[in-house]
Formats: sequence, structure tokens, C-alpha cells
Amino acid sequence: MAGRRWGRRERALLWGVLVAAWEAAWGQLRYSVPEEMPKGSFVGDVAKDLALDLTALGEGRVRILDKGRTQYFGLQGKTGHLVTAERIDREQLCRLVEKCVLRCELIVEGEMKVYEIEVEITDINDNAPNFREEEKQLRMSETTAPGSRFPLAEAHDPDVGQNSLQSYELSGDEHFSLAVQTGPGGDQRPELVLAKALDREEAAFHELVLRASDGGEPARTGTARIRVAVLDANDNAPVFSAAEYTVRVAEDVPVGSVLVTLTATDADEGVNGHVKYSWKKVSDVASEIFQLDSETGAITLLWNLDFEEGHFYELEVQALDDGGLSDTAKVSITITDVNDNAPELTVTSPLSEISEDAPTGTVVALLHVQDRDSGANGQVRCSLDSGVPFRLVKTLENFYRVETSRELDREKVSEYNVTVRAADGGSPALWSSAVLALRVLDVNDNAPVFSEERYSARVSENNAAGALVLRVRASDADWGENARVRYRLVEGRVRGAALSSYVSVQAETGALYALRSFDYEEVREVGLWVVAEDGGAPALSSNVSVRLEIVDENDNAPQVLYPPPASASSSLGSLSPAGWPAVELAPRWSEPGSLVAKVVAVDADAGQNAWLSYEVWKATEPGLFRVGLHSGEVRTARFPLARDAARQSLVVVVKDHGRPALSATATLTLVLAESVAELVSELGSAASAAAAAPGEAAGRLTRWLVVAVAAVSCLFLAFLLLLLTLRLRRWRRSQQLLAAGSGALRGVPASHFVGIDGVRAFLHSYSHEVSLTADSRKSHLRLSPGSCCDTLPARPPPDEPAPLLAEDPDGAPCPPDPTAPTPVSASDHA
Repeated sequence: MAGRRWGRRERALLWGVLVAAWEAAWGQLRYSVPEEMPKGSFVGDVAKDLALDLTALGEGRVRILDKGRTQYFGLQGKTGHLVTAERIDREQLCRLVEKCVLRCELIVEGEMKVYEIEVEITDINDNAPNFREEEKQLRMSETTAPGSRFPLAEAHDPDVGQNSLQSYELSGDEHFSLAVQTGPGGDQRPELVLAKALDREEAAFHELVLRASDGGEPARTGTARIRVAVLDANDNAPVFSAAEYTVRVAEDVPVGSVLVTLTATDADEGVNGHVKYSWKKVSDVASEIFQLDSETGAITLLWNLDFEEGHFYELEVQALDDGGLSDTAKVSITITDVNDNAPELTVTSPLSEISEDAPTGTVVALLHVQDRDSGANGQVRCSLDSGVPFRLVKTLENFYRVETSRELDREKVSEYNVTVRAADGGSPALWSSAVLALRVLDVNDNAPVFSEERYSARVSENNAAGALVLRVRASDADWGENARVRYRLVEGRVRGAALSSYVSVQAETGALYALRSFDYEEVREVGLWVVAEDGGAPALSSNVSVRLEIVDENDNAPQVLYPPPASASSSLGSLSPAGWPAVELAPRWSEPGSLVAKVVAVDADAGQNAWLSYEVWKATEPGLFRVGLHSGEVRTARFPLARDAARQSLVVVVKDHGRPALSATATLTLVLAESVAELVSELGSAASAAAAAPGEAAGRLTRWLVVAVAAVSCLFLAFLLLLLTLRLRRWRRSQQLLAAGSGALRGVPASHFVGIDGVRAFLHSYSHEVSLTADSRKSHLRLSPGSCCDTLPARPPPDEPAPLLAEDPDGAPCPPDPTAPTPVSASDHA
């Protein structure tokens, strides 16, 4: 028998496996397993049916969803088999339904998928038929007619199908037989039939045994003992006011409430008319919920009703008089649902973090909702907060997944607390909620942004090396390492040198430092690019232009170009060691405002630092000369006087407009001369003074200059002596002519005569130009063309000396003498 029993189980398992293979393709698995299997018994090969990776099973990424209730099944991590988690009693779990199906959900977290598994618990014959009362006493009048029928209590077998109650048997007495009627629901109702008239005097009691048998293998039986007492005549049986009582009651009716009162009447009097009520047919569950008052027939509530556990109860009540006659009534109690259960919301496999570049449709959580109520009260609607980038998608019955509905941006919202609400359709509606806390992980999708479009700074020249020039700042909207900004320079060149030798940028702070002292006269502007780069992978960067304007400082004194700089370094009124001061000639007949010389100076600075002004600081004869404030032109301020020294020293100060102002001096030597002899004399004294000056280079220059001036002077004196000799010779030859015509020289101005050694000679004009500089190699002597003598009259006046020149015998003016001296001129072409 045991072999036959286990053969049925094996066939059931085989059938379950075949069904599961077909259902797996639809996201649903179905298995079957007999009840009362020991813990760890095989139910189905989930890994094979769903083609799951055993590695994922071992890492715990595939599991059975825990709904907070008793778990009847488990998943083996190594094999992927679905096994029983404990011994299952079908009659305990599914006592109100014929088909017992347990459901569980399998979650594959890596794929965010849910598979529903249904396991049917098949019945085994583990329960024998059972009578509510093992002993039953009936009372019958001895006048009861043969063929009368008396209902008997039914046996109850919690098993189903073939294992449930199948037949009744009666034994013990020939006066009675058994009849079995089939009820509206297919149930069997045993009835005791009086087969032979009773005689109390013959037998006052009859002992019977009622046996109930199921169809299991082997069959199980249950018995009840029936004792029939024979009474005196009882003419009338109790009669219920209705054959069936129907009651509808809400599940929230309070305990102790009277649901219905049954009424049965008996026409007899006395003890035969006294009626008592009792259960004829009632389930174990119903007997714990309902109570029947045997005297009044009132059915009251002993325990709270729960529509979700049982919504319909069918009872049978018997009314029995003391004479043993009875009547039976049926009571149908229907429980109506009340919205007393809020939806149950379970969040499974929630993500706590999600990358901001996750594609639309990324699953962040799985939801399971259920409501134990029925109808509209059990219809659940789920919703999310408005304005969040998530949506609900229904997958299986009562299952939803929460997924992204659009792209995320951590820079706008870095964290979400999404509230999921589940509300039923009751009135008023009940609801429950759950909060999904989701942190958005940063992706390097933002390049650093500088706070300004371009940077500029003014840097004073002569700055200290390492001085802070400016700071560039860039911010990155990302987070963490992606927002860490580092700065660097774009390499370039400044005046042929590497940019990095001029400036550097601090990588962390963006501070720009000058590595060397800037010189405005060399570099007036530095243009560079600074790159800000974040720490992402790959890194993003941006750049900004930086313009450094070098600000001029008054660090350069004016530089005198003319007269030569050597004069500027000399002490006031003295000659430079490197040479002698520049010599400018000023005729003594110069008018006020006449240009004598010009001081030329420049300043390497810029702006007002290079604006120059000139003024006379020291002069041999104050007030004789003045200098232009901005032009540097030296002009006479008045007519030169006879008392004025021939050699004038003029010190001119050249100042810039910086703060503080810097200056330089220029020394000019001005010679006031009316004749060549005076000029030569002054130049010779100047040359002597210059020759005495120390210094090798300046001394050599001065010596050559003195030699040159002396040579020119000697040549000039020799030429002058030659000219005088020739004039004297002509004068002697024409002595007589002059004596004869002495009257002809009357009216000639005396200024046209120059006396030499007591001899008068007439000169028409004599001009000379001598210009000397400190560089004798660049000085030269220029002779002007000869001048013609005026025509002398034939007879000079007797009171005036004879002229040096005479007419030609033909009366024509004397031609120019090729031997006549020419004016001497020395100019500086430096």
C-alpha cells in the first residue's frame, strides 16, 4: 500500500514539472507537491526552468520574495531547486477551498525581473472521517410507522477528492436500515430508516453503529454510536417556521450580536411539545464562530468575522422535542466585505544609488501591492509624487516596477525621496505608502566654468619675483573628484623665452604668480591662457584668456643725447673726464631769442614718466640765456654785453614728471666771439683745459682736438701773415698812385680800415665760422670764398693815410687775389 501511495506522489511531481516547463516562458511557474512532505523536499528546478545562472544564485541575487508572512518554500543557492521550507498541511491552510494553491514570487535582482510561482498542494489521505458526536441518542415513539426517516449527523473528512468521505454503513439492529441522500452540493446525508415497528415492551433501547469511510488507499473510517430509546406515543414533530434561513451580515459586526433566531413549534403538549435546538451539521470553523442557543434558537457571534478568511457559512439546525421527533432547517450566512484592510505595499530590490547618465527606463525598485478586501475595496491604485522623473509600470498582477521616465541631472537634483502611494477603491479609501530614497551618482558631464569671460591685471614693473598677480577661479557643477579643478598654463613664448619662465599658476588655487621682475621697457604686455581641468575620467576642461598689462614706473632717468652724455656726468661747471663739454658759438651781436643750441634728451619710461621739462640750473652769466621748457632750445635772453665773458658755461637740468621725478644734467659751453682771433683764443684755452683733464680715452680725444685746433690756428696765422705781406708789397708799389689820388678816399668809413703795425689797410668784409666739438676727428675747417676789394678812388684826401689797395693802371677794380685768405669755418658733423 505504501508503494502505491508514493507512486501517486511521483506522478504528481512529474506532471508538475511538465506544466512548469510550459509556464516558464510566460514568466509564471507552476508546480505541485503533496502535503505533509518533510522540510527540504524537492518542488521544482527553478534554475533550469528559468534558465538562471547558478553564479547569480550563489551570490544571492536570486531569492524568494518575503512578504512578511510564513515562508513555505525556499531556494537552494547551489542547485537552484525550489524546496519546501516546512511541513505543509493542506487542511490547515486551505480548509475552506477545495484546490489549495500557494503562491510565491522569485526576484532576479540583476535583471530586475519577478517570476510568479504557483505551487498546488495536493491532498493525501491523512485524515479519517470524523463524527462531531461519537455517541448520539435518539428517541422514537413506539407508534412510529415503519419507513419513517430520521436524519443522522454527517461525518466530516477534511481531505478532498477521492480521499474525502465516500460512504456510510449501519450495523447493529434489524429494526433499522440506512439511507443516504445526496444534498444540493453533492454531499451525502445519512438517514436512519425504521424498517420494523418498535415495541417498547420488547426492547426499550436499540444500539446501532454508523461507520463512515473515505476512498483513500488504504481507506480510513470513522464511527459513531447511536442509541435509540423507544418512548410512548408522540403525535407531532417540531416544525421550523422556514426550511432555510438566509442571513447577510457585515464582517465588522460586533461580537455578541444575534445574527438570526430560528423558531420551531410543536403541536404536542407537555414534554412532547418542548423543543430544543442543536447543531445537526456545522464545520469546526463555524462552531468556533457561531453559537446556537438550545432553548431560544438564537445564533450569536462568538468571534470576529473576517471576510478574507471566510465569506460564506452553511449550517443545519435541528429542533428536537422530548418525544424524539425533530425537524431540520438550513441556515446560510453570507459575510459582506467591509473596507477594513489597507493595501499592503512591499518594496523589493530598491536601488539606493543611480548614475545620472542612467538611460530612461532603468528600474530602481520593484513593488508588490495587495489588499485583502474584495471587490472595489480590494482594487488598488498606485501612484508616485508628481514632478519626479520616475514612473510606475505594471508587470504582473499586483506587481509594479519603478523606473526612470527621463534623464537625471545630479546638478539639479542630487537626491530623491520618492513616495509611492497605494490606495484602494473603498469609501472612504484606505491607503499606505512607502518612501524610496535614491541618491543620484555624479557623472563627469560638466566642464569647469570660469567666473569671468576673461581676466586682466595691471602689474607694476620691478615687481618682486614670486608676487601674486591675480587669481582665476573656475567652478564645476559636478561632485567629488569630477568637481576637483586643477589649473595649468598653456605654454607660449614671450620675447623668445618660455612663458613658464615669466609666470606660473598654482594648480589647486588658480593663483597666478610672477616668476621674475618685469621691465616695462622690455615687456609691456603678456597674454596667456589658463586651462581649468577637472578630475573626471575622461577629464573635461575649459580655458580663459589672461592679459597682464605691465605698468610703467619711473625707474629711468632722462638720457641726454646732445650734448654728449659725458657732460651730464661731470660736476657743475667742469669738464667731463671722458671729454669736454660741447662748444656752441654765439655771436656777440645776437639778438634776444636767437637760437644758440638745443638740448636733446629722451626717457625710456612711458606716459608722464617720459614727459620732459628743461630749465637752466646754473649759468656763468645768469639771465643771458634761457632754455625752452619743453623744447630744450637754448636762446639768448638779451643782447650780449661787452662785460660778458667770452666763454659761457650753461648747465641745463632735464626732469621727467614721475613720482618721484628723476633728472639729468647737460653742460653746454657757449663762446661769445666777434673775431676769429677771439674765437681761436677761447678755443685754445678750452683745449688747454681739456688737455689737462684726466682719463685715458677722453685725454686722447682731447689731445687730438687740441692738436687740430692748434694746427688750424697756425695755418690761419701763417695765411694772415702772407696776406699782410702781399698787401704791404702792393701798397709800396702803389704808394705814388695813392699819394697822387689821395683825395679819392674821402668819404670811406673808417670802419673799413684796419691798422696793422701802424699801416692802414681797407677790408671789405671778413667772415669766419668755427665750430668745435669734443670729437676732434669729426671737426673740420671750412674756408669761405675770397672777397673782392672795393675800388679805391684815384686821389685820397691829404689828411687821411694812403690806402693799402690801388686801382689797376687801366682804371678797373682790382681782381680778386687768388692768394687772398678765405674765411675759416669749422663745423661738427657728429
